[in-house]
Amino acid sequence: MENTLKILSALLFTGIFLTSSCEKTVDPPGPVIVPEGITDFVDDFETEADDFNLLFPSDGSRWTTLQLINTAGGNNQLELTNERATLGDQSLSVSSFGGNNPLSKTDVERGGFAAVAGQTVTIEADFYIDSDNNLQDLLLLDLECCSCWDPTVPDNKCPGVRLLMSGGNDFLSIERGKIGGETLLQTSLPFPRQEWVNIVWEMTLSPDEATGQNRLSINGQDVITEAGMNMPNATILGNAAAAEGVSFTLREPVFYERFQIGVTANPRDLEVDLFVDNVRVSVRD
Repeated sequence: MENTLKILSALLFTGIFLTSSCEKTVDPPGPVIVPEGITDFVDDFETEADDFNLLFPSDGSRWTTLQLINTAGGNNQLELTNERATLGDQSLSVSSFGGNNPLSKTDVERGGFAAVAGQTVTIEADFYIDSDNNLQDLLLLDLECCSCWDPTVPDNKCPGVRLLMSGGNDFLSIERGKIGGETLLQTSLPFPRQEWVNIVWEMTLSPDEATGQNRLSINGQDVITEAGMNMPNATILGNAAAAEGVSFTLREPVFYERFQIGVTANPRDLEVDLFVDNVRVSVRD
């Protein structure tokens, strides 16, 4: 397990700043202005006539966009279903074919947040994993800041924190590779299969190990309650970039502006069917 996590961390973080000598020079950015973000979001995937497109209204009141990236030979799918639900009549059905060429992604995204250090973000959702397959390294939920990336460095990596299946198969943990931290692991409660599972992920945001707070609950049982950074740290990212011969300045103040849910990454050769329902996000001072 330790070797797998080291390999995954390397894929997610080490070498993140490698660039081509042919990249164009970008003018330095202006000051960061934190927008007035939304503080509450609720969606239970109910629409009229099972119309998937209604999840993305033009007024921006529901989901912002989706990611549907097929690996070679894959056929990822997102759709609404009446097959099972925890709230209402419908849920989001996610069919993911794993691979890393390119990295397989099958999820929906909500933008418009502006969660800053010191605030508490709580994300809650119900998952139903309809598979007994090995789910090692499957990612289910991401919280990211694309605006904090140095625009003079190409290929924005959107640093953030994520929920990862670790422990060789099915222990949901908090992955911090994209902000330069180690994964916060738990092995106390395997992720149940073929049943609805309620996940609550609560973070008091901070770029410092001492002041960040992280709580992960599965079906009402806390499996992680641990201090640790959960936002990008300017010194850590700057040092990592310097080691690759790149000058990188984190844009501050940092704020998380989007989250993604479903199968946000499926790097292994895994075929997974799951359902998502009853998504709730809050940002509090």
